[in-house]
Amino acid sequence: FKQQITDPVQRASTLAVEKAKSLATAQNIVIGGDQLVSLDSQIFGKPHTFEKACEQLSQMSGKTHELITAVCVLIKEKPHPILNVTRLKMRTLSKEQIENYVHRDQPLDSAGSYKIEKSGLTLFEKIECEDFSAIQGLPLLALTTLLSQWGFCIPGGPS
Repeated sequence: FKQQITDPVQRASTLAVEKAKSLATAQNIVIGGDQLVSLDSQIFGKPHTFEKACEQLSQMSGKTHELITAVCVLIKEKPHPILNVTRLKMRTLSKEQIENYVHRDQPLDSAGSYKIEKSGLTLFEKIECEDFSAIQGLPLLALTTLLSQWGFCIPGGPS
């Protein structure tokens, strides 16, 4: 994927589609996804280094950012997009708190430098979302609804 998209929602959505298309055939169903953090239109991806993780968390400290989770389900090569935008307000964190957190959770492979499924939840004072599972990368409420509509057996769904 070569073009650089600066709009966070468009970037995540495009990457989800491209990832799914890279594996799609007429016979299979493919789920592709991408997740990124947007703070004042600045995109934060995976930090990959301790220093970059601390820098990202420092920039978000005390502020509200958006966690954008985009998924594309390709069914018979037809795209079915799912988009979830979660707003998270981070507590104001000291440099020591940030460094301790990064050492503890090692979120170097996580967009925005936190792992909500580990102790990253403690970094926040408010989370606004429609589907908490989207924070972990896969919006299961929308996905199971879509798959159920396509006739897949989903526990709790129509039989």
